[in-house]
Amino acid sequence: MSAPLMIEGYASLWGVADLNGDVVQRGAFRDSLARSGAAGVRMLHGHDGGAVVGVWDEVAEDERGLRVRGRIEPWSAVSRMAEALARAGALDGLSIGYRTARARRDGRLRVLSGVELWEVSLVTFPMLPGARFKIASGAAGGGSR
Repeated sequence: MSAPLMIEGYASLWGVADLNGDVVQRGAFRDSLARSGAAGVRMLHGHDGGAVVGVWDEVAEDERGLRVRGRIEPWSAVSRMAEALARAGALDGLSIGYRTARARRDGRLRVLSGVELWEVSLVTFPMLPGARFKIASGAAGGGSR
């Protein structure tokens, strides 16, 4: 079996409206991550609960947004396909699966200030266009793209 593919990126960006008009406020994931840590956040393909394609080793808020780092594991046909697509540059989007804990309306926008994070999926078309991942620098057999 081949080595896992290390990836990293941003699953959410502070203050940027997604295509649905949701805006995540800095600190929105704090309580959820304090309870679950990275181990409680699943890496799925396309929000499919039956398609666990890897493991998030780091999920943390920083000055820009929700930063993730993890590994696509070659344990299933779906994960091997996700790895091949990522290596080819055909799959680089991230999308969060969550339950809203706290939010307020601001015109057409919904500002999320509390989010129960369940999963971060690898997706083709992210709802937040800037939510992207790349192959981690120094990843075995990977390199940056």
